[in-house]
Amino acid sequence: MSENESVQILPVLPLKNSVLFPHLLMPLAVGRPASVKAVEAALATEGKEIVVVAQREASTETPRLEDLYEVGARAVIKKMARPDESRLELIVLGVERVVLLKLEQSEPFLQARVRPWPLPEERSAEVEALHRAVVDLAGKALSLAQPQAPAELGQFLMTADDPLRLVYLLAGMMSLELAKEQALLEAQTRGEALRLMHTYMAHEVQVLELRSKIASETQSEMSRQQREYVLRQQMRAIQQELGEKDPQQAEVQLLRERLDKLELPEEVRKEAERELSRLERLPPGAPDHQVIRTYLDFVVELPWNTYTEDHLEIARARQILDEDHFNLKEVKERILEHLGVLKLNPGAKAPILCFFGPPGVGKTSLGQSIARALGRKFERMSLGGMHDEAELRGHRRTYIGAMPGRIVQAIRRAGSMNPLIMLDEVDKLGRDFRGDPAAALLEILDPEQNKSFRDNYLDLPFDLSKVFFITTGNTLDTVPRPLLDRMEMLRLAGYSEEEKLEIARRYLVPRQLRQAGLTAEQCVLGEDGLRGIITGYTREAGLRQLERGIGRVARKIALRHAEGNTEALTIRSEDLLELLGPPTPAPEEMRKDMPPGVATGLAWTETGGEVLYVEATLLPGGKDLTITGQVKEVMQESAKAARSYVWANAERLGIDKEVFKDSGIHVHVPAGAIPKDGPSAGITMATALASLYMHSPARNDTAMTGEITLTGLVLPIGGLKEKVLAARRAGIRRVIMPKTNEKDLRDLPEEVRAETEFVLVERIEDVLDAAIPMLGGRLRTPRAA
Repeated sequence: MSENESVQILPVLPLKNSVLFPHLLMPLAVGRPASVKAVEAALATEGKEIVVVAQREASTETPRLEDLYEVGARAVIKKMARPDESRLELIVLGVERVVLLKLEQSEPFLQARVRPWPLPEERSAEVEALHRAVVDLAGKALSLAQPQAPAELGQFLMTADDPLRLVYLLAGMMSLELAKEQALLEAQTRGEALRLMHTYMAHEVQVLELRSKIASETQSEMSRQQREYVLRQQMRAIQQELGEKDPQQAEVQLLRERLDKLELPEEVRKEAERELSRLERLPPGAPDHQVIRTYLDFVVELPWNTYTEDHLEIARARQILDEDHFNLKEVKERILEHLGVLKLNPGAKAPILCFFGPPGVGKTSLGQSIARALGRKFERMSLGGMHDEAELRGHRRTYIGAMPGRIVQAIRRAGSMNPLIMLDEVDKLGRDFRGDPAAALLEILDPEQNKSFRDNYLDLPFDLSKVFFITTGNTLDTVPRPLLDRMEMLRLAGYSEEEKLEIARRYLVPRQLRQAGLTAEQCVLGEDGLRGIITGYTREAGLRQLERGIGRVARKIALRHAEGNTEALTIRSEDLLELLGPPTPAPEEMRKDMPPGVATGLAWTETGGEVLYVEATLLPGGKDLTITGQVKEVMQESAKAARSYVWANAERLGIDKEVFKDSGIHVHVPAGAIPKDGPSAGITMATALASLYMHSPARNDTAMTGEITLTGLVLPIGGLKEKVLAARRAGIRRVIMPKTNEKDLRDLPEEVRAETEFVLVERIEDVLDAAIPMLGGRLRTPRAA
């Protein structure tokens, strides 16, 4: 048959979402007017033939030739029914593939010229392999999709001889996308059609396997729950037969018995009974069951009416405090005062103390000693870096993983309502979007409020009024003022050389020898060796560097003993160079000869006192005052006030006023990497400037501290003990200080007062007379103490 004889002109039936394959039957519902007319035209012919072709876009209601795919199927209408006037229901049988060549008419229905497009026969190993692979995948998909499918269907797939007919059959059975079905219909060879079907079938098998796995797991979980339910019902029936209690009821009964044994406040008991009743009604699988159970366990574990008995023997408490810590008279007296109050009034509220001072002075260890002296349980928690208020107050029980606050947890661990709780590093609290922990401490540390403290998790009034709270910190600058107002401040200043020597002899040396495994006979660290470590290797107010130095010496000696040298050693100062290396150089050693414009000041820092040198130099031709050394605003204002005072009193000081007009001045405070601030360097600035303008050096054995005013008054300062001890560590034995600070001298150790000359001043003239020898005391005669 020639190509022209095979071309036919047939009505066209466009399909929106499906493709008709040759050799397959397909039911169709026809509703569009043009499509109904095309079917009626086909039925009017003898062969009842029609071309069925898919639309490219399902949304096109009146398709044209370009809206249709080029390849479709010639079909025969096998059956037709008309449910109503506007719709037809058909069953069509695909006969062969055809290509749409040309549109012959578009009205009243589509009619096109089509040509058959049969696939050539292929007999190759590749086609046979692809055929078998597709058959295997089809059998697997069939077993996964329909486990109860008849065996005849699988046998039919296995015995299908024509690969192309198999492909079309599988495509009709699968729910493929329109584009994939059309690609199968347009395949140019049997091999290509088999490859496409193999890809589609492999994907389908993966999806079916995953669906089967999910269904299996779901069924397994349901089966497990059903099994547990049946077993639980059987166990309950067996227990009833044996006269035993239900485990849940037994658990509730145990909690009830524990609650009955406790002496709870009325409000607490009422809430606990209410929660227990809820627990009794809830099934074990309910989400709230474990939450309520955990809550009741915590309520029962709290020591609601358990108190440890205070040791009120004042002599014994004094002995314990003296055994554990040297000196610290003010702190010890405060603790003994509280003991005396408790002895006369057992219901007195516990004090709330705040120990502040440099690191290493024994703030934390002092809390343990106080607890031992009082006979109370000791709990410590660090507040450093805490940002979340809920860590102190707890989380509400509505949150998953909610926990009580750390205060209530500490009391539970202590097992009594009157422990000693130490809140370390209160000056290092943080704050962010989660809240301000310092604000939570306002209630915890207020004796008038903490008797009914409510933890967010507990949500019950809890009495903290008997808890002995002690907070510690290095500085009070970062602590909010309302919080400071609730605490009694006790300063622990630095130690003098003699105090360090005594503490090292009593506590540090025995502890470090014990940790190194040495006895007192194997290593003798006497006064000479200890003084060498204190003066040459430590520059601190506390004791940590000193203890590390002693520990290094002990480890060196332990190494010698481990190597076989068991000879007892006595450590002297001359041995320290070999054991600890060269001593730490002191900045003040370079200041033995001070030029004009340099004065020695004293500063307070979080780590204790420091010696601070102020340097000044003239800038010929300059005009302004330049200040360097990371000096902050308050200290800059002190320098400006000092310059103004010297300028205003230039005639009395013998200074040419023209110098102020013709020269600028540069003031520098060394250790430029360290920020500095505060008004107490005022008299040091004034002395340095007066010394510079007068071309006369200040005394190098004198340090000074005090704030000045423009009228020449010297105002009081803080941290005197730390500053004087810093001067003593630097070898300075003469200190100029405000007369209004004379009362603070009693805080100094007796040996420091005896060795140091204190010059008490009221005006800047007194300072300059005492600090600059050239003046010879002509401005005003200072008073010495």
